[in-house]
Amino acid sequence: VLPRAMAALGAYRCIECNGEATELYRDYQRGVLRISICKSCQKPVDKYIEYDPVIILINAVLCKAQAYRHILFNTKINIHGKLCVFCLLCEAYLRWLQLQDSSQSTDPDDLIRYAKEWDFYRMFGIASLEQTSFFIGIFITLWWMTPEMLKRKSDFILLLKALLLSTYGKLLLIPAVIWEHDYTPLCLAFIKVFVLISNSQAIRVTLNLNRILPWFAIFFGLILENGVVCLFQKMGWDV
Repeated sequence: VLPRAMAALGAYRCIECNGEATELYRDYQRGVLRISICKSCQKPVDKYIEYDPVIILINAVLCKAQAYRHILFNTKINIHGKLCVFCLLCEAYLRWLQLQDSSQSTDPDDLIRYAKEWDFYRMFGIASLEQTSFFIGIFITLWWMTPEMLKRKSDFILLLKALLLSTYGKLLLIPAVIWEHDYTPLCLAFIKVFVLISNSQAIRVTLNLNRILPWFAIFFGLILENGVVCLFQKMGWDV
């Protein structure tokens, strides 16, 4: 059943050409609905409003631009903050687990529960700072390369929301650790690449850019993130 709230007049986007639309569908009452047609490309504005959420999720995992436009522009999803925290918890848990495995000390004091909790909170803080520096690098690069696209505060908020939502791939870190096997390091590398691809697609869809500039911004974001990692390592912290 299509939500009636989606039929309210507002700023929507065509998932095919990224053109603006005033409505996604028109309700003729008595169960008669007609999907709006984009005036620019003459295609349905958003075919995903008829799709099951599982299909939309599969298309998002495949990094289809149409699915990203549907999620970012034509839905009222407001879980980016909670999703970000949960992804950071997953990453902190992975780092905390690796830290415990690498510890060879047999001193009983190292096994105190509170000490282990402090290590977990420290890993969470480090992961948060690294992700923040990664996003800052992306914003600085995009603002420098395309300042006309980030003029308003709403543009920054939308891009930040898109970046936070596109980090959902980090949720795969937990299954990769639980089902540990000889290929776990390779799986973690693939997860990292998948998250970066999702970030690139989110930037491209949000700002309507070509494929090169988002990767350019991600590259500088990684440089800033690695700079933060090197700083922590010089301070003697295990990251």
